[in-house]
Amino acid sequence: MDAVNLTILVAGALFFSSIVATLISARLGAPLLLIFLVIGMLAGEDGLLGIKFGNPDVALLIGSIALVIILFDGGMRTHPDRVRVVLAPSAVLATLGVVLTCGILGVAASYLFDLTLLEGLLLGAILSSTDAAAVFSIFQSAGLNIKERVASTLEIESGSNDPMAVMLTFTLVGVLAGQSELNWSLSTVFFQQAVVGAAVGYGAGRLFILLCRKLPLSAAFFPLLAVSYALLIYGLTNQFGGSGFLAVYLMGFLIGNARLPQIQQILRMHDGLAWLSQIIMFLMLGLLVTPSKLVDYAIPALLLALVMIFIARPIAVFLSLVPFHFPKKDQVFISWVGLRGAVPIILALFPWLAGVPNKDLYFNVAFFVVIVSLLIQGWSIAPVARWLKLEVPPEPGPDHSMTLDSVASNDLLQVLSFKVGKGSPIVDSDWQQLNMSPDVSYLGVLRKGEWIKAEQSPSFQLNDMLLVLSKAKDVKAVSDKVSTSAEQTSLDKLDFFGDFVLNGEITLNELDGFYSIQFAEDQDPSQSLSEYISEKFHRRVVVGDQVQLDQLVLTVRQIDDHDQILQVGIKSA
Repeated sequence: MDAVNLTILVAGALFFSSIVATLISARLGAPLLLIFLVIGMLAGEDGLLGIKFGNPDVALLIGSIALVIILFDGGMRTHPDRVRVVLAPSAVLATLGVVLTCGILGVAASYLFDLTLLEGLLLGAILSSTDAAAVFSIFQSAGLNIKERVASTLEIESGSNDPMAVMLTFTLVGVLAGQSELNWSLSTVFFQQAVVGAAVGYGAGRLFILLCRKLPLSAAFFPLLAVSYALLIYGLTNQFGGSGFLAVYLMGFLIGNARLPQIQQILRMHDGLAWLSQIIMFLMLGLLVTPSKLVDYAIPALLLALVMIFIARPIAVFLSLVPFHFPKKDQVFISWVGLRGAVPIILALFPWLAGVPNKDLYFNVAFFVVIVSLLIQGWSIAPVARWLKLEVPPEPGPDHSMTLDSVASNDLLQVLSFKVGKGSPIVDSDWQQLNMSPDVSYLGVLRKGEWIKAEQSPSFQLNDMLLVLSKAKDVKAVSDKVSTSAEQTSLDKLDFFGDFVLNGEITLNELDGFYSIQFAEDQDPSQSLSEYISEKFHRRVVVGDQVQLDQLVLTVRQIDDHDQILQVGIKSA
């Protein structure tokens, strides 16, 4: 009993320390996952608590469950517009990009660690995929609002490239363990993993949507149903020879975009579950490693990490994106955000479990490379994004929102709350002065804990909490008028997009009448701004895309559902 109590005490202390340490992470700008990993190492065999944990089977089980939850949550938060914009380039990065990275790292590893080429390729395969948990959490914790093309490519790639890395690792482990031979028939295994994973994920997603609409469960049970279903589908897909990770991510995408009345409750619970999974996984991996053993591999592992960051990842990105004509600075950022996280460390457990020679090398080198990746790439994501001018001003929004998912409606109804902060545009005004749409209902304000009803027509004061009932389609219009950040957002937009906004249908000739543009010989002045920018980006345009026209910078400010440019910001170069 004492041992059980002590285990609970230590586990609680580690969790508590990890959550409190996020405050330190926010101040220092350090990646949260690195903080969790370091806390695990400090508590481990060579650390302050001296906890000995060396069971790869348990580690693989816990890590796999955590990754399922993280990928399912990431899939539910992926918007369909993002998939439409970058599905093809993300798919190429998740397949060809992984193979290229594996090959380059494999050759480098065979020289750095005096391994055979096959052994080097196994280490390359272990390190070949970016980590969804690392990418999702760093974007979220850094509060980055990156251009849609870039952010979507990174998120979808990191959520879908694990299957290729897993298949490469399984194949090479089998060959080195003498369980299979390396031949062309293995390509059918890759194909099977992808097709079965996609098919099961699609079917399972549709079935879950149907169950949510038919089952008369209490609202509290749907988030639990979702996580148990994700684990079930992961295991079932693997049993049929498919990629469970791909199935779970695709299933999450379908569920998250199905406009289910229960989706807000599912997302709220899974946000906490995803963070819990990341904390558990990185604490466990920190406990699993013996830091003193890392020293033996430090110099070659550091060189391999640098090869990965500055050679393998950029080459894989640039070659994979050649057909898609991504702007150079987009490619630079995508190559820089090739973060490694828990997945390579978990993949490094497979050689350990299979008894492959040099199993310690694979695990310790993978761990060392992950730390270097989080230190160098994870710590610098925000500065690099700003240096490349890829950060787009965020849209203002409510401080809190609650979807009335239990109320039958043709459009989701939401209760929104906006804090009247310092610099708010609505201080000392009242609801009538805002000229809001009649579809938006004013519910009053909360002032010092007291509800002042709308009928009393209060004027808004500092620290009031404004309450509004709105349809989902009207949230942006309401936020633009009453959010405290709306004014600052407007200033940020002026700085980013320029002082003037033009209709996308204005021709270059018409623009020339105001700015005396020096056209290149091959330019057609009869083109509209929309046509000119779309041609430069090969019709793959997102908000924030910029092109230079003589001494002017044209920035896409608004597009419609058919990718037609509606508004263009203009400023001097």
